[in-house]
Amino acid sequence: MTVKTPRRLVQGLLPSPTPVRFVSEEGKALKPPTSYALPEDQLLRQAYRRMVVGRRFDTQATALTKQGRLAVYPSSRGQEACQVAGPLVLGEKDWLFPTYRDSVALVSRGVDPVEVLTLLRGDWHCGYDPVAVRVAPQCTPLATQVIHATGLADAMRRTGEAGVVLALIGDGGTSEGDFHEALNFAAVLGAPVVFLVQNNKYAISVPLAKQTAAPALAYKGIGYGVRSEQVDGNDLVAVTAVLQAAVTHARTGQGPFLLEAHTYRMDAHTNADDATRYRDQEEVDRWSAADPLHRLETYLRGRGLLDDADITGFQEEAEALATDLRERMNIDTAPDLLSLFDHVYAEPTPQLRAQRAQLEAELRAQED
Repeated sequence: MTVKTPRRLVQGLLPSPTPVRFVSEEGKALKPPTSYALPEDQLLRQAYRRMVVGRRFDTQATALTKQGRLAVYPSSRGQEACQVAGPLVLGEKDWLFPTYRDSVALVSRGVDPVEVLTLLRGDWHCGYDPVAVRVAPQCTPLATQVIHATGLADAMRRTGEAGVVLALIGDGGTSEGDFHEALNFAAVLGAPVVFLVQNNKYAISVPLAKQTAAPALAYKGIGYGVRSEQVDGNDLVAVTAVLQAAVTHARTGQGPFLLEAHTYRMDAHTNADDATRYRDQEEVDRWSAADPLHRLETYLRGRGLLDDADITGFQEEAEALATDLRERMNIDTAPDLLSLFDHVYAEPTPQLRAQRAQLEAELRAQED
């Protein structure tokens, strides 16, 4: 017997044929799509402020790496629309699951910038209390955080907690099995989780064309029964509008949502990468012309929602944050080696106690 899926159900899962846009690359307002509402003016002003602060944080973190204060730093310059819009649409009780490239998203979420960079300088654990800030530890292994995000989202659903989980992931992560497992489980369980794929066109040096033959990464949700969409990831207005709809979709019990944001990583993969080996300057210049920060600024000025005084004020705030970050990161701290064993288990295992005792003995021997 042949079982047919109703066409209306398939159509309801399909992303738009082209990425959703509200603002042109020149910063001009476009005819808004009928399926998504224009975000409120004050929300867009707040987004611009966070983008200015986030861009300055990113620049300062890159400088700290060159000065030897960080072991590594994966810049997200050029991806600020995604980094800011995600935390902007979440409530206090919602959760954010970031990757290693999402430091600006953490700062936008309100995490102390020094704590954000603690992991990247090889210091104590993930640097912040995940439960207090509702942000999972930044994840370095590709895509493992999305299955964790699905599990937490399902736990919230089962306990009746009215929260949503936003999982950030890169295009390279969609090639990992964890990503597909997360989509499948999320759909089957009806978990209130939103997957935001920041498609910056490269998995380190591997271009998108060598990662997938799909017309867009957003189409990967259909086979799992996940509502999907694609958006211009350098258009803050569009990313915010679609994310608001996605979060509402998940929060109201309609299940998971997959959103692909088309964006670009302007800097190298990390400070240890030479991006000139796999992409040319012409490509970088072309994407730099679509800078999400300049684009939003032009749009807001055109609508009378931003002026020189506003911009100066936001830049001064950003510079103050960078100064504070620089001063605090330049303070040398004496590491507590035994803290390595703290918070591994609620009740330390016999093996962990034995390892701690061994390290204590070695430290005492060095003092003698």
